[in-house]
Amino acid sequence: MNIMSRVAKPEDVGLDPARLAYIPDYFRSYVDRGKIAGFSTLVSRHGEIAHFEVAGQRDRERGLPMEKDTIFRIYSMTKPITSLALMMLYEEGHFQLNHPVSRYIPSFKKLQVWAGGTAQKYETKPCEREMTIRDLLTHTSGLTYGFMQEHPVDELYRKAGIEGANTVELTLKETVEALSEIPLLFSPGQHWSYSVATDVCGHLVEILSGRPLDEFLAARIFAPLGMNDTAFFVPKDKLDRFATNYFRNPQTKKSGIMDVGDETSTYARPPRFLSGGGGLTSTMMDYWRFCQMLLNGGELEGVRLCSPKTIEFMTLNHLPGGQTMKKMSRSAFSELAAEGAGFGLGFQVLIDPAEAQAVGSPGNFSWGGAASTYFWIDPEEDLITIFMTQLYPSSTYPFRPQLQQLVYGAITE
Repeated sequence: MNIMSRVAKPEDVGLDPARLAYIPDYFRSYVDRGKIAGFSTLVSRHGEIAHFEVAGQRDRERGLPMEKDTIFRIYSMTKPITSLALMMLYEEGHFQLNHPVSRYIPSFKKLQVWAGGTAQKYETKPCEREMTIRDLLTHTSGLTYGFMQEHPVDELYRKAGIEGANTVELTLKETVEALSEIPLLFSPGQHWSYSVATDVCGHLVEILSGRPLDEFLAARIFAPLGMNDTAFFVPKDKLDRFATNYFRNPQTKKSGIMDVGDETSTYARPPRFLSGGGGLTSTMMDYWRFCQMLLNGGELEGVRLCSPKTIEFMTLNHLPGGQTMKKMSRSAFSELAAEGAGFGLGFQVLIDPAEAQAVGSPGNFSWGGAASTYFWIDPEEDLITIFMTQLYPSSTYPFRPQLQQLVYGAITE
């Protein structure tokens, strides 16, 4: 698609061009101070792109500039894509949200809950109820992430080689089977905890569709939407556009290269583990096309992936009793702040901007990725914002609330 065909003057879509210019100026200060190598920002309204800027470098050491077609590791921004894939199969009648996961993955029938001890010697107890597919989509399943490093169950994940998107020795099916041998943090539905649940959703896509996850996503989402640069790896002919990923240790303040965007990257070849929770790479325009399809109610440029009622349903708060993530959370980490927000089927959903202490509209839905990428969609304002950089972990700097301030400050009508 020709980007220019979707570009509008900011004032034509109710945005102040001078105030939009604050966005690159503000984040360029992070580049100038050496905190990030580069970034890209995009704001669209009423289906038109009013702001699309890049600054800095995609590879600082090699002096390669950030460009509009740079390819990024989007990590957990994979989750909304996988969640949509599963809900597309829901539309076709393949499952009900209240179905036990064990109906499709029999080994999950034997899941137990942590009852005390250490990673070397522990006790378990029966689940109060079985895990359902809705528990997976809402992160109320009792699963966790090994990188949390706050609970002995996290250690059991690491011992089993279950490292989220960084899992290398196991296939998706093998990872899910290994999870059935590890106790849950809590009985399903009791709490909210960020986890590998969306990887299990990815395996359900495989089981229900009869196709590997990468093939399903490519055929049913990426090709129809024209997301030509989104995949689980970066092919050789596109590696020259792949950004280097940097890290900063919040405790030691030390920074360095996490993964170079060249043929040495683990993303330079098809992975053994297809992580529906964090394995995709993408570009700004590809992800904008995905977001615009969501904002349009499941359709883009005459191609419909799902019903608008399904998108509406996915972006409701599905936490029990209408609770917030903050009230239900047992998680050591979340990509976004938990105050004032609930969780839908694959997205955080803003409930109360005042409690969240962030400008926005109730009903905003969003998520981010571990390398500090972020998007949000505001149906009330007919607005999409996307931020891409490559800095791990995403909690290093407050890019996300800062971007919200700047974008909403540019709205004039």
